[in-house]
Amino acid sequence: MAPPRSEFERELQMLETELKRLEAEYNMFFAGRLPRLPWDQRARVDTLMKRFDRMHIRNTGDRFRFQTIQSRWAAFTELWERQLKAQEMGRRPGRPRPGAGGGMPTPPPVPSPPPPARESVQRLGEQTVATTRLRDPAAEEERVHALYEQVVRARKEAGEKPVEYARFTELVRAQVRKHGEGGREVAFQVDVKDGKVTLSAKAAEEA
Repeated sequence: MAPPRSEFERELQMLETELKRLEAEYNMFFAGRLPRLPWDQRARVDTLMKRFDRMHIRNTGDRFRFQTIQSRWAAFTELWERQLKAQEMGRRPGRPRPGAGGGMPTPPPVPSPPPPARESVQRLGEQTVATTRLRDPAAEEERVHALYEQVVRARKEAGEKPVEYARFTELVRAQVRKHGEGGREVAFQVDVKDGKVTLSAKAAEEA
């Protein structure tokens, strides 16, 4: 494996390592091998994610790599929240902590997260090919354009006609106006299902 080309790439590598460590600690917690949630490690990853998110990443490859890591982070956090709710339901009443006994049922297995964003659609079927968050499309033109390119690639792979950029940006602005009340971020997701490409939007959950 070739060494990182730059300091920024080394930092991205560190972020990936920290996210893998957090994933392992959550799996240990849900399996009852860790006495408490890994809040310290989660806070560390969250801080790194926010720092990278505020950066202006010029290199297309680095930007795509970070967006892929960001997609994994979003998938994991949603998964962990669902798993925690399921575990809480299993604990009531009494709520014994993991590994402390008291008849707590074995936690259900942690399902695999959805696939991260990809440069192209590798196969037709049901999958997520891109995700991003937007608060102000006019000020985040690079993100809008990157999302547009991913939609174009997905539609091309699926045999669908391309969509005009002006029409796409107007759709994105409309979804931000609809779901971004109070300056909230809006989460966009590009999916391929049964050979058709769809773009969905919803208010992003607070980190």
